[in-house]
Amino acid sequence: MNIFKVKINFEEKDHESVELPIAEGESVLDVCLENGIDLQHNCGGVCGCSTCHIYVNKGMDNIQEISDKEEDFIDRAVNPRITSRLGCQCVIIDGDIEVTLPDQSGFMGH
Repeated sequence: MNIFKVKINFEEKDHESVELPIAEGESVLDVCLENGIDLQHNCGGVCGCSTCHIYVNKGMDNIQEISDKEEDFIDRAVNPRITSRLGCQCVIIDGDIEVTLPDQSGFMGH
């Protein structure tokens, strides 16, 4: 199993960027949760909502291709961009990536 790096940036000003190991086959959502980073995931990480919406800044070729189902949920996300993905579906296949987590403070419970 190959280990790569994920750099996580935050839109929230009081959070500093972090660089973490990510294993081939692991999702950005998994890495966030394993490292105490609050990335919302109302559906439990099964591509059933848009709350784990993230932006991929670098390494789009290093993650699994987007599915039609994921595209449908991204359309429902807050402020989607061309680089939007769902953290639960952003699974590493080969190489490092860099992502930005949108501001999570607007979700219930924050």
